[in-house]
Amino acid sequence: MAGTIKVDIKRQSNPDAAPVTERFEIPYRKGMNITSLLGEIAMEPTTADGKASTPISYDANCLEEICGSCAMLINGKARMACSALVDKLMAETKDGVISLAPLSKFPVVRDLAVDRSVLFENLKAVKAWVPADGSYDLGPGEKQFPQIQEQRYPLSNCISCTICMEVCPQFNDQTNFVGAATIAQVKLFNLDPAGKQLKEERLRALAGDGGVQECGYAQNCVQACPKQLPLTEAISDVSRDVIVQQVKDFFVR
Repeated sequence: MAGTIKVDIKRQSNPDAAPVTERFEIPYRKGMNITSLLGEIAMEPTTADGKASTPISYDANCLEEICGSCAMLINGKARMACSALVDKLMAETKDGVISLAPLSKFPVVRDLAVDRSVLFENLKAVKAWVPADGSYDLGPGEKQFPQIQEQRYPLSNCISCTICMEVCPQFNDQTNFVGAATIAQVKLFNLDPAGKQLKEERLRALAGDGGVQECGYAQNCVQACPKQLPLTEAISDVSRDVIVQQVKDFFVR
């Protein structure tokens, strides 16, 4: 392994600024990930050609692939910076230069940080929560069978990283598709004994503009998901439930 790591970073000082690419070169250390690489740059933000620069702006929190905030394009692929290891990234490049860029389908805030609030707006639209009236004692909840728990647990591992939305060809301004993460959360809460109170409302929301019918089943989402959620299975199940709900609504009008 070479004594230094070269990294090209696509930067943007504000949402309206023109993007530029800066190259940095830092000393190699075994076991580094992209987060630690960005930390090295922050300690001495000087480009490879000796020009003074500024630390890279990016989102991060847990540093252990739980919070989902550090998603970015690394060597052209949507990945988590905290779990992207430099040694593996160097091996997959032809010229030995790692490239970093912000996710392409979300508005840039600055550098590698993007505004992913669309996901949370989508989750609000489908009421992705368990309804509870007050904090008083409601008594014992409905029992949940182990078979249902086994279906719900993988879906509960979603970290809202939006990688599934980034790689989805249907997620764009033309379709307004809500994306796989939102649909998977609908299945999660519809299976919940308490959350199913809002099941019909969630299904009706997904029958509207940008709903589950916009999915083209490219299956990019399930391949790219860092937590290996059964996204295509969830989309298929929710699609069926949406159709059944539409039929029910048609006959009760």
